[in-house]
Amino acid sequence: MTKCYLVADVTVTNPGPYVEYQEKVPALVAKYGGKYLVRAGQMHTMEGDLSVKRMVIVEFESLDAARTFYESADYAPLLKVRKENTRSHLVFVEGYAGA
Repeated sequence: MTKCYLVADVTVTNPGPYVEYQEKVPALVAKYGGKYLVRAGQMHTMEGDLSVKRMVIVEFESLDAARTFYESADYAPLLKVRKENTRSHLVFVEGYAGA
């Protein structure tokens, strides 16, 4: 099974209400088997102009597991909070299953 990574670039536009998301989503990620690899750590650009403001990377066991989390009724109210209080770009990236 190939791991899947949720990769997000998040620019917080309304910090007050976004606190709820920050406080509640880690437990939900864990409930669905996700593991934070990066959560808005300090970035050090080495090449090019990567204009990411706040990067988040979460590892899931599979694309299905990542989708189950993202599409869950549990996550829906928090997703609404994030969408209303940030500008976000989010992708699922499947890991390398090579030798």
